[in-house]
Amino acid sequence: MKRLCSALLIAAFVGILVVPISAQTKKGGSPRKPTTKRQKYPIGGSYPSGAKLRVAKDLPARLKKWKPVEMPFQQQGLSAKEVKLVHKLVEAARYFDYIYWRQSDPEGLTLYQQLEGSKNPRDEQIRRMLFINGGRFDLLEENKPFVGTEMLYPGRGFYPHGLTREEIEKYVKANPEKKEEVYSERTVVRRRGNDLDGLPYHVAYRSFLHPSAEALREAAKLTDDGAFADFLRMRADALMSDDYYKSDLAWVDLKDPKIDIIFAPYETYLDELLGVKGAYGAAVLVRNDKESKRLSQYQQYVPEIQEALPIPAEDKPSKKGHASPMEVVDAPYRSGDMLHGYQAVAVNLPNDPRIHQEKGTKKIFFKNFMDARVKNVILPVGRRLMRPDQASLVTSDGYLTIVMMHEIAHGIGPTYARVGGEQKDIRESLGPIYSALEEAKADVTGIFGVKWLADKGALPQERLNEFYASYIAGGLRSVRFGTGEAHGRAQMMELNYLLEQGALRYSVGRDPVKTAKGAKTAALSAPGRYVIEYDKMPAAIEALTKEMLEIEASGDRERAEKWFAKYDKMPEELRKALEATGDVPVDAFPAFSFPQTVQ
Repeated sequence: MKRLCSALLIAAFVGILVVPISAQTKKGGSPRKPTTKRQKYPIGGSYPSGAKLRVAKDLPARLKKWKPVEMPFQQQGLSAKEVKLVHKLVEAARYFDYIYWRQSDPEGLTLYQQLEGSKNPRDEQIRRMLFINGGRFDLLEENKPFVGTEMLYPGRGFYPHGLTREEIEKYVKANPEKKEEVYSERTVVRRRGNDLDGLPYHVAYRSFLHPSAEALREAAKLTDDGAFADFLRMRADALMSDDYYKSDLAWVDLKDPKIDIIFAPYETYLDELLGVKGAYGAAVLVRNDKESKRLSQYQQYVPEIQEALPIPAEDKPSKKGHASPMEVVDAPYRSGDMLHGYQAVAVNLPNDPRIHQEKGTKKIFFKNFMDARVKNVILPVGRRLMRPDQASLVTSDGYLTIVMMHEIAHGIGPTYARVGGEQKDIRESLGPIYSALEEAKADVTGIFGVKWLADKGALPQERLNEFYASYIAGGLRSVRFGTGEAHGRAQMMELNYLLEQGALRYSVGRDPVKTAKGAKTAALSAPGRYVIEYDKMPAAIEALTKEMLEIEASGDRERAEKWFAKYDKMPEELRKALEATGDVPVDAFPAFSFPQTVQ
């Protein structure tokens, strides 16, 4: 389809566009008659070309919630050959972005391409908003459309439009031999008459995966790290087979690579139908050796923290002898699931439970993204929403510790669910609620681990309040994403639970506190300030940790859904308090040295 003419777009900006988005312009300028025919896409979804396009009137205000932050490629300490290697890895990663758009919102991709080259300011705003979200649905508004009228289909581009979870469950019950391909995390589901087929990713996205794999093989020739070169070649093979097991093992085994990548369809946040389909995401990584060495000291405690979890022994398999490498890196480029929407400051990968059980996981911390978040979001939010004396305890290093333990916690706890006396994949057992529950489990189990480390002397006991304050500030930041995003939903549940348990409270006016000497004084709390009751935090955190771990161990979807239904609603007092953070960005959005292209 051709690009929309600016006259039509101007009409949209006044209120609603009365000409369909698919309307093309004939030679001579007269518009063709609109059609109600739906444009078909090769992979998932279809575009309602007869629909009328609406544009959110507050689009400029929404864009201000995402602060552009320069993320330059720092070449200091890299050889000319290593710089070439980074450029080649960026080339490979770009293809993942092309696939991601087709998974997230194929119709949004069409609109983004139609508006390319337009100099109309509103067109440019729509394009930027589309790019930030990877589609037409506003992450911060519970995935409601900011352009157009079509509501988000939870199956996105992974399933035929309109297919429901109930239909899938009924189908695989009647056709058990098809369950594996339909539920596979690396297939696109299609209808074939009354049947459902699972088309493998490496077939569905071959036109993008083949050149990406070739770029990885070329990159392997540019590194002097033999193990990394082998991994790149194995990962290239994995792209063309969908079998990432061998290359995942090799990736976890890499020893302090100077340059590294995250490169796979790992995360399943996009799939809100079954919660199993992986979205392609990539990040090019340059190691920060000094910070990596500082964090590596915590690796030795992972097996002991696992054993200390408040669940039965059969639900916490031993982590002794498992790898738990930690890398602090700068990411000069990210794409796909690693780029659009929520900007991760750390990851714990791979997600394959077989790798967890046999080898372990790798924890990666993005220092350039973490610094941007703390400076532009965490500290300002803490100062606006927390009592001043507690807000002053929020620190960059405290937040780094919280994030570090969050990622460690992703790799501990149950490996499988016990359902009907058999082992079952936790993600499959819990369905779409899994993403939010796993984020909450990592949050609270991570804080549980921080307390354990302090009790063992691995962290200073006197810094516990700093860690709790940094955790709450991070939570208040995350709920601004709303409950349409897994991290926001998780943190909303956690804050509500802590409020119920009295470990956190909302205070208005002058609030009595105790000084270091024990004398009472009065600190101005102001409307909308939250106060941590430090003495109640450990018990509340342990109880919530136990709940999250038990749900995963049992694979009890109903229990999980009821728990979140009870605790994931935003209280009116918090909604009003958040108004005080209206001028604080919700997240930093990266501006890389490398050009962004969309195909």
